[in-house]
Amino acid sequence: MKLMERVKATMRVKRYSLRTEKTYCYWIRFYIRFNNLRHPATLTGP
Repeated sequence: MKLMERVKATMRVKRYSLRTEKTYCYWIRFYIRFNNLRHPATLTGP
């Protein structure tokens, strides 16, 4: 299962609203693109 599918499935189990699901997915995609698709383990702190 892909990341976004897992996020959506988890949010549906927790009964989040559709609008909340869309907003979370938008920000997750934004974060991934902002970090140039790098794995979180390879990111360094400030």
